[in-house]
Amino acid sequence: MTRLVSGVALAAAALAAILFLPSFGLRVIACCVAALGAHEYLGIVEPKRRAAIDALPILVLVALVCWSFSDGSQGSPGVIGVQWLLLVGVGWAALEVVWRRFPVARVRARLLAPLYLGMPLGMLAAVQMEGGRVATLLLIASVVVSDSAQYYSGRRFGRRPLAPTISPKKTIEGAVGGLLIGTAFITVAGSWVFPAAGPGSLVLLGVAVVVLGICGDLFESRLKRAAGVKDSSGLIPGHGGVLDRIDALLFGIPAYYVYLLS
Repeated sequence: MTRLVSGVALAAAALAAILFLPSFGLRVIACCVAALGAHEYLGIVEPKRRAAIDALPILVLVALVCWSFSDGSQGSPGVIGVQWLLLVGVGWAALEVVWRRFPVARVRARLLAPLYLGMPLGMLAAVQMEGGRVATLLLIASVVVSDSAQYYSGRRFGRRPLAPTISPKKTIEGAVGGLLIGTAFITVAGSWVFPAAGPGSLVLLGVAVVVLGICGDLFESRLKRAAGVKDSSGLIPGHGGVLDRIDALLFGIPAYYVYLLS
């Protein structure tokens, strides 16, 4: 019951934000979600981090990258803005390696956060500004449909593990079911959202979003398995953390955004 209630509340909040928030508010929400996800990500890759202040520079950088990529007014993020953000990130990495004497592997993992979370969630806000609310809803619904199809196909037909060392419960049969149903959903619903698009391009879009979504799910599972944790956090009762809810979406957003701009 807790999982159901929190899931319905989460879906209602997301739907309300997409339908009613102005562009500025949606960009702010995207940045907040990106920062929350980055905090969980750092908690996974740095489980022994001593001070919370250590995470602050990365959280700020993630939010700034998200804000930059969420500006869809010209179809793409400002190049100058992104260059400055990259310069800040590289400069901070140098300080952490030289001055704070952090291991290079740790700094590398920290600098992945803006790319992993800030960029795609910024693009998600830009999708709405470029394609409208229905384009955003199509993307999110496609990931939900694919995830559900993978789950039920895996339970009914699953025999062969997809990635046994990363996520033992995921099966090849479940992935195939999610790919077929998710692609069919995008092809049919996408013909209404993008009336000028041909069925061939929509099929390719569906395959890209679903396959990348599966990769995103496995990527986060790999992070959690390496850290020895079940969920990214306990923020959402019965569902885990922010990362647990958007892991597949994060990998699928860039492909969808590029398609929207093409």
